[in-house]
Amino acid sequence: MTTPSLDFDPSAIKLPQGHFIGGAYYQIDEAPIAVHRPSDGRLLGYVPDGSAQTVDYAVSNALQAWKTSGWGTRSPRERARVLNRWAQLIDEHVVGLAQLEAVSSTRPVAEAYASDVPFTAEAIRFFAELADKLGGDIAATRHGSLGFVASEPYGVIGAITPWNFPLSMCSWKCGPALAAGNAVVLKASEMTPFSTLRLAELAIEAGMPPGIFNVVNGRGATTGSAITRHPDISKVSFTGSTRTGAAIMSEAAFHGTKPVTLELGGKSPQLVFAQVPDLAHTARCVARGFTANGGQACVAGTRLIVHKRIAEALIDAVQRELVDIAPGAMWSSQTRYSPIISGAQAKRIETLVEESRAQGAEVLCGGGFFEGTEGGWFYRPTLLAKVTDDTPAVREELFGPVLTVQTFDDEEEGIALAAHPTYGLAAGVHTRDIGQAMRAMRRIAAGTVWINRYGRSGDMIIPTGGFKQSGIGKDLGRQALEASMRHKSVLIDFDFDIA
Repeated sequence: MTTPSLDFDPSAIKLPQGHFIGGAYYQIDEAPIAVHRPSDGRLLGYVPDGSAQTVDYAVSNALQAWKTSGWGTRSPRERARVLNRWAQLIDEHVVGLAQLEAVSSTRPVAEAYASDVPFTAEAIRFFAELADKLGGDIAATRHGSLGFVASEPYGVIGAITPWNFPLSMCSWKCGPALAAGNAVVLKASEMTPFSTLRLAELAIEAGMPPGIFNVVNGRGATTGSAITRHPDISKVSFTGSTRTGAAIMSEAAFHGTKPVTLELGGKSPQLVFAQVPDLAHTARCVARGFTANGGQACVAGTRLIVHKRIAEALIDAVQRELVDIAPGAMWSSQTRYSPIISGAQAKRIETLVEESRAQGAEVLCGGGFFEGTEGGWFYRPTLLAKVTDDTPAVREELFGPVLTVQTFDDEEEGIALAAHPTYGLAAGVHTRDIGQAMRAMRRIAAGTVWINRYGRSGDMIIPTGGFKQSGIGKDLGRQALEASMRHKSVLIDFDFDIA
């Protein structure tokens, strides 16, 4: 099958307008938020900053739909049929969704077409298929009684997704919540809202009851906070920064004590021992680990910790992997490298790199922006050597394509360097010694450890989530579906005489 033409004119693309509530677009006079194209910095359009009143309208709509449509009481197979039709429609609209994803985000249209959109459909299918595989448990109780644990949906779940992978993150939140029988009120990032709004349209076309999946636009401090604080939202799921996650956790506790799932920041190590299966393969893993999506991923492997014996050879091989990286517009099918999402974020990366240099870090390559990018924020892949644990680029999550390099002499020192005082989201371990790999895996405090690879696969059954300040709970896997249900204990006595 030939790949269709993916190139498009960003000024000609039709953008969804307003919030999506009750199965239709909802327009109301609210403060506009400007959305810019990170590829060239130009204004793309506006989205409304959803007020507490708009959130209340969306939640009320969702709660009413949940009560009257029977979505939560339908058999899991019935819900699965709707979700599978939704996934099929996503596959059928892959080109349009890829273009909407690319126009305001950091996702090149070719990658969105080949990866992000199919991943989104597959995640929804996974949870549709899992819907009737998990239920309650029979408990061991005394003779003459029956004890069991019944699982049921929460009702309305609030979801807040980040800007770096809009479609994929939507599927992470909505897939398990909807499969479990909940309604969802989702706030997409105000920087990348358009593809998520289109997903909501397709959900209605697939047969999802209006109001079961609503999308409200707005900033985190206004719309996101209103979602977290709303008394009729029974759970909140969020992916984003550690600072924002802490604020959500605090608000959720203060305004009703509701459960949260938080996938937060990371400063993930790529630990490379002296004996690796293939140096070139390891170099490719390291390079992709910190440059994919312009380094703008919570799991980005931005700390290279390498044995001194192979450090020079590996660093040279990583730099060779970076030679052909070039900037380009997200609407060109030839582009493979992503811009930084905004000027403010680009400035933050630049500042932290300069602060690191001022404290003694050596720039091996990169260290600035590509020239001639017509206003886009394309930061060069950057390697920093002569760093310590106190170097800002080692300590802070830059959310950009910056790799720090530290070396070690023995296994104990390498594992110690892999630890981070704040984060524990992911880690990569590269070694030919399986015993060494298992020892490192056991001792590294991270929610995900990849061995002789770096990055997720298409195996939706493997959950993701962090330790320490990298989060609470899991996305993906059966754990995500279980976390979208509450569990009720039941004990029945039946062995007695009725006079």
